[in-house]
Amino acid sequence: MKKYVVTLSDKERKELRQMVRRGTAAARKLSRGRILLKADELAGWTDVAIANAFDVGVRTVERLRQRFVEQGLEACLDPISQPRTPRIVDGEVEAHVVALACSEPPDGYHRWTLRLLAGRMVELDYVETISHETVRQTLKKTN
Repeated sequence: MKKYVVTLSDKERKELRQMVRRGTAAARKLSRGRILLKADELAGWTDVAIANAFDVGVRTVERLRQRFVEQGLEACLDPISQPRTPRIVDGEVEAHVVALACSEPPDGYHRWTLRLLAGRMVELDYVETISHETVRQTLKKTN
C-alpha cells in the first residue's frame, strides 16, 4: 500500500497530457509530467515500472509522489530552488588572502601551503572558518 497516492483530477490529467503532447516545456518538467501521469491511481503503474520506463530511480518516483500529495501539481513540476549559502570570501577577505600568500611563510616552512594560509586566516580573525579549497579558488581567481 502506497503512503502517497497520486490522484489527478480530470483537469490536471488533461493539462499534463497537453503539456506532454506539445513537448515545448523544459525536459525535466516533461519527464515529471509523464511520471505523474503513470503514477496516477487510474493508470495503475508501480513505482518500479515507472522508474524502468523513464530511466529514473525508484526513489525519484517516490519523492515525486510525495511532493504532489503534499504541495500540489505546480510545485511538483517546477524545480526546487535551493537556498544559496552566503559567500565567506568578499573583496576584503580576498585581499587578505593574497597579501598573506605574498608575505614570508612562517618559520620552518619554505613556502605557504593552502592549509597554512587557511589556518592563518582564521588565526588572524579575518574569517571564522575557511577551507583550503576556498583559499585555492580565491588565489586562482586573482592570478
